[in-house]
Amino acid sequence: MAAHSQYEELARQLSAIGAVKREMGRMLPQCCPPASVGVLTLLDRHGEMRMSQLAELLAIDMSVTSRHVAHVAERGWIERRPDPADKRSRLLRLTPSGRELLAELSERYTQALARYLHDWTDTDVGHLVELLARLRTSFGDCRTRAPHDPLDSPTSPARTPTG
Repeated sequence: MAAHSQYEELARQLSAIGAVKREMGRMLPQCCPPASVGVLTLLDRHGEMRMSQLAELLAIDMSVTSRHVAHVAERGWIERRPDPADKRSRLLRLTPSGRELLAELSERYTQALARYLHDWTDTDVGHLVELLARLRTSFGDCRTRAPHDPLDSPTSPARTPTG
């Protein structure tokens, strides 16, 4: 098991990743905020779905999901059509222009990463990919986990009522 100081440094580094995400977000067209990219990416990955499923995958409220869906639909990146199984529901589907946008964004991200990591070896990049995937796997599906106090875990030392 890693030393406590290593976990502290990892926490600092993960917090600093926010700056990297913000820089990558600056590459997006002004009309396409990160939330829109999330909607498009999930529809691309999972295919046609109801808004309730999209809200679950995004781990956000239906009203917020509805605003995101309206934004991308207004731009023609997705279409909403009646669900044949339940006419009250709508199915969301990526349009060809939505796919084109995702392909363009993927190329922008790939080029930016290649530019920023130009002095990294292929092995270094491979290790980062492997370790980030492993980190994500260790956290599991964060959408379904209720917020909890990590000090309440069974492997944590017992806490006293005062501390």
